[in-house]
Amino acid sequence: RMALAERVTSAEEIIQRLGRCAIEAKYDGFRLQVHRDGHKVEIYSRNLERMTEMFPDVVRAVLEDIKSQRVILEGEALAVNEETGEFYPFQVTIQRKRKYGVEEYSKEYPLKLFCFDLLYLEGEDYTVKPFIERRKTLEELLAHTNTLRTSEMFITDSEREVEAFFEEAVTRGLEGIMAKRLDAPYTAGSRNFNWIKLKRSYRGSLADTIDVVIVGYYYGRGARAKLGIGGLLVAVYEPSTDTFKTISKVGSGFTEEEWVRLKEMLDKIRLEHRHPRVDSLMEVDVWVEPRYVITVNADEITRSPLHTAGRTLEEPGYALRFPRAVSFIREDKNPEDANTVEEIIRLYNLQRKVSVE
Repeated sequence: RMALAERVTSAEEIIQRLGRCAIEAKYDGFRLQVHRDGHKVEIYSRNLERMTEMFPDVVRAVLEDIKSQRVILEGEALAVNEETGEFYPFQVTIQRKRKYGVEEYSKEYPLKLFCFDLLYLEGEDYTVKPFIERRKTLEELLAHTNTLRTSEMFITDSEREVEAFFEEAVTRGLEGIMAKRLDAPYTAGSRNFNWIKLKRSYRGSLADTIDVVIVGYYYGRGARAKLGIGGLLVAVYEPSTDTFKTISKVGSGFTEEEWVRLKEMLDKIRLEHRHPRVDSLMEVDVWVEPRYVITVNADEITRSPLHTAGRTLEEPGYALRFPRAVSFIREDKNPEDANTVEEIIRLYNLQRKVSVE
């Protein structure tokens, strides 16, 4: 049985219980236990159901990228949008459960296995060792891999740092964060406060579409490399300062033909530097004039230290989670007709009233 975590409801409670601890991203994917014995690899679910055939890319990566011949490690597998760096919803990853076309699906939606623990290595039981020692060895083991990554992790005793990381993780499509006691062994099958999880307390449903202004774009990667464009940086309007504040990257919703047209239109208004009316902490490959409006849908609005919409000295900004375009360029709208920061905050507050957890 795999180790389990207790729940808490705040960053404050994590630090009260653990003090200085490891904080990791909590990924919303398949939790997997990977066993390698020489040239044989087996993969098991959290219930120890065999799932090896569902993850040919993980099997390949273990055989090619891990030099050790006998190893057991644990991680969370999920599909990543290589254009925006965001993680796809669990519904995309779960498609691996189908019987046919797994290899093709793995090319369309490549997986990363974010490894967070090492249980066994070359004849030695690692479950009895302190977490921080297991983690150090795991990082050495996965130093030169692409499909296999170590989970994002840092060590802190600061509530503020924990809270900021939590907000950023949720914005990027993650489920929340995990906190781990640095000296704890791996305790299979039991739930205790050696591992603590802090998850999003609500799952909002954003019924409204949002009009946003394109302020820059990213070169395509993966399948979109040939198009020269693969993602947009978009913003909402702040009337009080007559500026545009970033709120999201958008990498889905357009057809290939629309991406090509979009690049042609944006290249005519490209700039060497960020436009003075654009307030952004993010960098892009190409800045453009804030001229074109598109309409997007999103799963919800979250708080984010990465974006400037609604950001103050004390509080992080707001961001769209899983945004997707539902229109091409809105010729009928000027950039100042985009949604305002005030409207985004109002939608965020409305959404928080819809609680399902």
